Order: sequence, then C-alpha cells, then structure tokens
Amino acid sequence: MTTALVTGGNRGIGLAIARALHAEGMDVCLAARSGGEAAAQEIGCRLVEMDLASDASIEAGLAAAGPVDVLVNNAGVLWEEGLWDDPGHFDESFAVMVRAPFRLMRALVPGMGPEGRVVNVSSGWGSFDEGLGGGGAYGPAKAALNALTVRAAEEAPEGVKINAMCPGWVRTRMGGPGANRSPEQAAGAAVWLATLPPDGPTGGFFRDRRPIPW
Repeated sequence: MTTALVTGGNRGIGLAIARALHAEGMDVCLAARSGGEAAAQEIGCRLVEMDLASDASIEAGLAAAGPVDVLVNNAGVLWEEGLWDDPGHFDESFAVMVRAPFRLMRALVPGMGPEGRVVNVSSGWGSFDEGLGGGGAYGPAKAALNALTVRAAEEAPEGVKINAMCPGWVRTRMGGPGANRSPEQAAGAAVWLATLPPDGPTGGFFRDRRPIPW
C-alpha cells in the first residue's frame, strides 16, 4: 500500500488532501503540531505529531511515520504585517515553509521508489510573475519553496516526481470566509500530483493541473 505523509493535515487544505488521498486507498499519516486527533479519527488515518519549527520533532515524526511514498508539504504560516515588523515571524515562515520541507525531502526522497511523489503546496504569492504577495515573509518563503522544488526535482532518484502547486484562494482559516474556492477544490491538484503516471511532469509549478509561471 502507498503511504502518504501530509503536513498540516489537521484542517483546511491539508485535511482535504489527507481525506482525498485516503479515499484513493493510501495509508495516510496526518502530521500536525497539535489538534489532529479528531481529524485523524474522522478520516481513519494515522496521526503523527510534528512541529515543523523543531528539528527534533521532525525527526521523531519521521520515525513514527516510517517509509513514505508520497510527501505533501502543505503546512504554512501567515501573518498580516509588513516584512520588517517581526523578525521572529520571518524566521518561523522560513522554518515551516522552506527548512522543514527540505528536511523532510532530504530524509524521505532518497528512499522513495520510482512511484515516489512530492507535492509542495506553494502559492501564487510565491510567484515572481504574480508579484510575491501576502503578509510578512510569506511570499519570499513560498518563492524559496518553489526554488527548492526545482533543485530537488533535479536531484531526485529516477522516476520520483517533485512539483509545486498553487491551491488558489481557499476558504480556510488562512484564506478567510470570502475566498472563492473550497478546500476540496484545492485538494484536487494535490491528488493529481501525488498520483502522477510515470510520464507525468516533475520540477513544475501548477494551478488546477495547468503550468503557471514561477
């Protein structure tokens, strides 16, 4: 059975992705810093406690998850503030959305077989073409995640595919109630990238299964 690890899987887009991958027949490990018990019970999947700002917590979570075939780096943080306002928030943005995905990919990708897939949930706010938006360091961190996606895809084992995606503006705690997309709609692209066939793309950036500019 294919095993999938979804970070930030306790709510919003991550929960929708975890639910959809479980429906695809995968053994899903829902990774969350806290509050994931109800979500994991609802889906019927495993829960892995993982604080992405802590290297020790990441290592413990990886040990609990075991071998992984599909990694979805979904967790994110966003503050509505200026770039210079809080250097601690800058550090946490890069820890959660760049350093943690790097550590997870570094630990898991070399052991993946040719059906291994990595989905990095990025954002149009991380696109230079779309203007690097969002509060604080969100845009720069997502842009760095995009760059990491390209390099990781170049160094992945044969057959392993690593891609980034923009979920769009989604009705979550981060996106707000006025957003025009549901978490389930956003999850569709992640499931597509997590189940790509052998001739599917790698090292790309997608929205609704269509390539978008970096």
